[in-house]
Amino acid sequence: MSPEHFRRLLCALQEEIREAVLGSRRKRASRLRRIAKVTAADTIYGIDAVVEPVILAWLARHWPASEPVELVMEGLEEWGAVTFPRGMPVRATQWKLILDPIDGTRGLMHDKRSAWTLAGLAPQRGPRTDVSHITVAAMTELTTSKAGFADQFSAVRGGGLRATRFDLRTGSRRAFRPQPSRATTLAHGFGAFAKFLPEGKAWLAEREERLWRELGLTGASGGEPVFDDQYISTGGQLGELILGHDRFIADVRPVAFARLGLGAGASLACHPYDICTLLVAEEAGCVVRDADGRRLRAPLDTTTAVAWVGYANRALARRIAPVLRRVLAG
Repeated sequence: MSPEHFRRLLCALQEEIREAVLGSRRKRASRLRRIAKVTAADTIYGIDAVVEPVILAWLARHWPASEPVELVMEGLEEWGAVTFPRGMPVRATQWKLILDPIDGTRGLMHDKRSAWTLAGLAPQRGPRTDVSHITVAAMTELTTSKAGFADQFSAVRGGGLRATRFDLRTGSRRAFRPQPSRATTLAHGFGAFAKFLPEGKAWLAEREERLWRELGLTGASGGEPVFDDQYISTGGQLGELILGHDRFIADVRPVAFARLGLGAGASLACHPYDICTLLVAEEAGCVVRDADGRRLRAPLDTTTAVAWVGYANRALARRIAPVLRRVLAG
């Protein structure tokens, strides 16, 4: 099967997820905020539990039997290996599909901000399969109740970005072309360190302030201002880069946790399923790297802590990355 066919499959699956989320929220909004279970990967809320059977049923019906796949997704750890066709040994699968059914659950279930459903598909390489091997990816917006439109971004490696905007009232859709920022500085733009939980916040804020100072971004203190926006969703953060809203994001919480001796911090960090759509951002023209400025690598699992940095363009990456490495090392 062609990569384009897989791209369409992932987009169709995510549209099914979007409809399930929107429908469930209309019927039982309060129940969706309750904790359903706690796993090694994350806390699973009621809204997450609604989506899990939808995904499994859709894959059973629509995933081509000629292209056996292993599914990696939070909430399934106790199941062992999950493959389609069901019962297929992992060693016999050709693909590994990693999903984050709802990235940004907390914001969505309180109707504060859109979440995203994320998917990345890579050729099966067993435990060696990592995010850099993903060749097809898609991400679809799960909107708040007052939104009229929802975006979907998808890509095949080397094929550029595909963007679609859905009218949630009429069901119509149209293609559009988002443009990441072309700015060569963060001055008067949005850029931030992810620090939306108490753990490591002071360490991260100190490094962030030091980075701005070294880049001459000190606002009222004598430089140019840079603005902070804490979007509690890795997919959402990538979306803001793709749409040209943000210029820089550093989620280096695992670095902070390691420096502070917070061994349990891995459960509070970004995981591979959160960053599985980095290909979409890259195909849009953004740059996504690890904290040292290297190509991002992380196994396709649900527990590895991932530190990553996103830049709207290559000029910003060249300007900021060396300074960021120095600041994080200090």
